[in-house]
Amino acid sequence: MAVRLGFLFAGQGAQLVGMGKELCAAFPEARAVLEEAGAACGLDLAELAFEGPAERLAQTELTQPAILAVSLAVHAVLVRRGVVPQAAAGLSLGEYGALVAAGAAEVRDFVPLVRRRGRYMQEAVPLGAGGMAAVAGMDADGVAALCAAAVETLRASGEPAPEGGWVLAPANFNCPGQTVVSGHSQAVREAVRLGPGLGARRVLPLTVSAPFHSPLMHPATLRLRADLEAVALRPASLPVVANVHAEPVQSPQEIRAALVAQVEGAVRFEACVRRLGSLGCEAFVELGPGRVLAGFVGRILPGARTLSVCDPAGVERCVEEFGAA
Repeated sequence: MAVRLGFLFAGQGAQLVGMGKELCAAFPEARAVLEEAGAACGLDLAELAFEGPAERLAQTELTQPAILAVSLAVHAVLVRRGVVPQAAAGLSLGEYGALVAAGAAEVRDFVPLVRRRGRYMQEAVPLGAGGMAAVAGMDADGVAALCAAAVETLRASGEPAPEGGWVLAPANFNCPGQTVVSGHSQAVREAVRLGPGLGARRVLPLTVSAPFHSPLMHPATLRLRADLEAVALRPASLPVVANVHAEPVQSPQEIRAALVAQVEGAVRFEACVRRLGSLGCEAFVELGPGRVLAGFVGRILPGARTLSVCDPAGVERCVEEFGAA
């Protein structure tokens, strides 16, 4: 009996110079996706992904369309060779890839959309005003308590608060014992300082350009909502488990609502993977650069089969294991 597959699409942070280069050299359909995506968003995505430089590839407005295009190039290669998912999800940006894989949107529509999404997220907060940190060894309640403690410490310090007050909130529930928090830079620094005393194994600041998936992203939410209303969407042909509530979305209305809420809402990736398991997925294929998502799955569902694919060797292994007989 065929293995039920869940496709997982990479998120921002997975980018690396050279991603997709070998894939596109080996498979014309992969190169065609990058060319279509680049034409749609006004970038030479092949050159950006293959040659960088790393500093340019790390710019949020460029990172997001590049990762999405490479991930969808992998998808095109796998599907043509009979590797078909029964359900899908993605990490933040990756949710857009999952929706294209489910037939809910076209490459030519979503790649320029995520370029604008990246710009909106970058422009929502002045550079340096926000940040993120990874919290290890704490459960969700502990992380929430840490965020509250950091904000309360700043309030008590008398340091002038920004308009609307200090913000620090859980941003990514990646896997058991690994959560990311996001908010004002001062609050992030307080969380790093307070974390060990409140039970965290460690709290490490992340090198990011903005406080993603926090209430500080609200201006980006408003801008993206208007753009999403103008994009033609279709009902998803397979379950796509959304980050914000870890339930499948199918109708265009559900899809738009989930993508809008995701901008400032927490990414519940652990819950998404568990939901894919409850939908019958027995193995998981990570599409795009890196192996981060496969690592998360190993901690969420120990014993689940995982495979990361972004080059010809990965395609070959995937087809051998999961291709149509």
